[in-house]
Amino acid sequence: MPFRPKPSAFALMLCLLCATASRAAPPHRLVVSSGDCRDAELSGQSKAFYDALRARPEQRVLSAPEFAERLFPAPSRSFEDLQRQLDAAQDQFYEGRNARATQLLDDALSDIRRLPPGEPRWKLFAHAQLLHGLNHRALGKTKDSDAAFLQVLRLQPRYQLDPDQYAPSIRQAFEKLRRDLARTPKVKLSLKSTLPAADVYLEGLGMGQTPLTLELPAGAYNLTLVKGDTVSFPRQVQAQGADTPLLVDLAYEGSVTAAPFPCLSATDGNEERTWSHAVRLGGTLGVEEVIVVRLEHPSSGPKWFAATVLNVDGGQKLREGGFKTQGLDAPGEALSALVDFVTTGRSPSNLVVMNSANGKAPWDAGSARGTAAPSGAGVDLTAPNLLSEDGASGAAAPGRGLRTASYVAVGAGAAALGGAGVVRLLAQKDLNGLEDRRAANGGRLVSTDARAVALRDALVGKSHLMTGLLVGGGAAVVTGAVLYLVSSPAKAPPVALGVTADGTGAAASVSGSF
Repeated sequence: MPFRPKPSAFALMLCLLCATASRAAPPHRLVVSSGDCRDAELSGQSKAFYDALRARPEQRVLSAPEFAERLFPAPSRSFEDLQRQLDAAQDQFYEGRNARATQLLDDALSDIRRLPPGEPRWKLFAHAQLLHGLNHRALGKTKDSDAAFLQVLRLQPRYQLDPDQYAPSIRQAFEKLRRDLARTPKVKLSLKSTLPAADVYLEGLGMGQTPLTLELPAGAYNLTLVKGDTVSFPRQVQAQGADTPLLVDLAYEGSVTAAPFPCLSATDGNEERTWSHAVRLGGTLGVEEVIVVRLEHPSSGPKWFAATVLNVDGGQKLREGGFKTQGLDAPGEALSALVDFVTTGRSPSNLVVMNSANGKAPWDAGSARGTAAPSGAGVDLTAPNLLSEDGASGAAAPGRGLRTASYVAVGAGAAALGGAGVVRLLAQKDLNGLEDRRAANGGRLVSTDARAVALRDALVGKSHLMTGLLVGGGAAVVTGAVLYLVSSPAKAPPVALGVTADGTGAAASVSGSF
């Protein structure tokens, strides 16, 4: 008989461990602030939230240095340092140490491409490529030498070599490449930007302003667009085919900064645009969720530190929470509770206030004044005696009842008026029949004519019904309008008092109009 081993306890335990290890990993997240990116309070509290999130076990969060490196790679050396390295590479070339010269040039070029665009960068780039061409020719690598020279000629076809620095044979080879390049078919690179008249730079060399069409040899080009202080993400463009069109959303890319903390500049209060930019940013960086943190400033009362979690694939808002804050530092307990909420969707502490059922956040000034917090929302203990919120909470329920009654009254009135119209149409048939009976009796209504009497009685009944419907419907509509006006949310009180207390002491704040 075949041997069938029974599963041992060790094997079962191993299966359980494998199942546990195979659980879905937490989503890869990005934390980015939104608002005035120069605000020290926003940057400080955003950094505190980011640190608290990264301190949690098994959390995958894109680090601030990774964010900066992928969107705005910065050079590790200055213009002066790179110029000195090119001079050292030139010395190595003249001394016959060609391998060392190649290493120094390759290292310098990787940093030159990270420099801000402009004439200084282009000069360094051209100098490095020409040195590469000389060095490759000394090594017998003619094709590599020509490729390095073409990196300069393709963007500046009229570039002239200094006869004091380049031998006649090198200048002749350079001129032949220029003639061959002139006969090479070109690709149209058509550039547009959402901010018009943006300066276009290829390899740091200024080429003109958008909209711009360039005829270039096919190949890869490092492109940057600049308009004032707004700079696009550096990108490599492949010019190929007959035409290569490209639209750069400079308004979006220019709103992103990496220092002092990853931030989306948003000063116009357009939340939808901010959410759209955040989702696009998450897609660019390859994360699954973006957490947008910000400081909200209601018209009265303390500020709120809020966090919104956005799903990158679907573009939808997953959850949102916040807490009241004062000063540069966020309360540690509230910050920890907010991190718990955005990562799990549960509120482990009543310090976090979540979205209300109607989609209004509690830091929305209109929501705080006109509606009460839903029963499922958390309660913020950082300011339990905020008078403006207490008053709004007490008046919210009657206001909602009157508003509902106004809708019912208007609806009933409209139905009554519609019924009056139906009755009028039905009465027209009886009226036509009565006129026929009058004509048959010589223009008179005869009491012995049973049909005429029945039609007359029916008309009288319909007339009374229609009058009642008209009067009742009109009264209901007027009543509904009055109830609607009475139920309008009242203005917030001019003065708000906030009180906070913890184990170390207590504090109070007064804000509003005096």
